[in-house]
Order: sequence, then structure tokens, then C-alpha cells
Amino acid sequence: MTAIFITATGPDVGKTLVVAALIRHLRQMGHTVDAIKPIVSGYEPAQAAASDPGTLIAALGLPFSPESIERTSPWRFRAALSPDLAARLEGRKIDVDAVIDYCKTAVERRHDILLIEGVGGIMEPLDQHRTVLDVMMALRLPLILVTGSYRGVLSHTLTALDSLFRRDMSVLATIVSETPGSKLALDDVVAAISRFTEPVIGLPRSLS
Repeated sequence: MTAIFITATGPDVGKTLVVAALIRHLRQMGHTVDAIKPIVSGYEPAQAAASDPGTLIAALGLPFSPESIERTSPWRFRAALSPDLAARLEGRKIDVDAVIDYCKTAVERRHDILLIEGVGGIMEPLDQHRTVLDVMMALRLPLILVTGSYRGVLSHTLTALDSLFRRDMSVLATIVSETPGSKLALDDVVAAISRFTEPVIGLPRSLS
């Protein structure tokens, strides 16, 4: 039985699409897979099926319902901002300890493989003092880092990896999710990042 935390260099790099692709791949291999994304911002209830939790639920092959959305992503915010700001706009606060406990409970109850998707990037603020990195450090799960193929990605990726390695976090792989419209070739980005870490996997957007 395995639990893996999937994080990213920042928002909008295709992290949810990567997690959904991993779910489908693992299910095809015969694994029982579960997935959660405890915190999601930019969530529009009227378009819930197309949201990040909706995408994960579809990949898991589970019925889509308000209950499955609540189980997948208990902390949902409408504004497409960092979670701390999105929560503040709704007069709410994120209880980071409760988020950690929620993840730990999911890990304890897993049957085979559990994928936990973080919100935004590794240093995404959750409250006045803590970030996604604090959640990852509390859980101490093996990680997958998702990045893109846009200009400047090498610096962003190496900075993220440095932050993780300095805290003795276990990074299983770095996945480069192809950035739509980028002038950089996916294979070139994979080769550049591979000079500094391994393994590095390129995922064309057509396959995610």
C-alpha cells in the first residue's frame, strides 16, 4: 500500500491533469486507487463536474455527486487566488492542522494507492504563517513534483527541488506537463531538468 503527495512548482502547470493521468494508468495496471485534493481554489459550484475535484472523481470512475465532491475536496473556495486570500474573501480561515489530520486519516484508510494533490505550488500560503510545504513536511509522504514546459521553468523547478531536498523530502520523480502554446519543446525541457535530477518524465498535454 502506497500514499503519494503530488505537488507543483506553481499553479496552472497541469497538476490535476497529471494526477488524473496517473489514476487512469494505475487503474489499468489493476491497482485500487483513491485520490483527494483537500483544498481547491477557483471552484465554481455551477461547473463542479469540470472542476479539479470533478476531474479526479471522473478519473477514479466514481459517481459524481455533492457527496463525492465534499469527500474529495472539503475546503473549496470560489476565487482563483492563493487559498489564504480566497478564504479571506469568504470570511473563512483554513485550519491547517485539520487539513493535515484529514490527509492522515485518508492515508490510514487507504486500501492500495492513495494520491494526495496539493493546491498550487509547494509554497502556496494556506494561512498567515503556513504553506503547502508545511503540510507535506507533516505528512512525510514520498512526493511527485509537477512542472511545466514554459520559459523560466528550469529556475522554478530547481528552486522547488532545492526547497524539498533541504528538508529531506523524498522526491520520487519530476513530471514535466507540456505547457499549451509554449515555444519550448517538451523533450528539451526534460533533458535540461534531467541534468540536475532524475527521473524526469515528460507528459504531452494530449496524453494528460
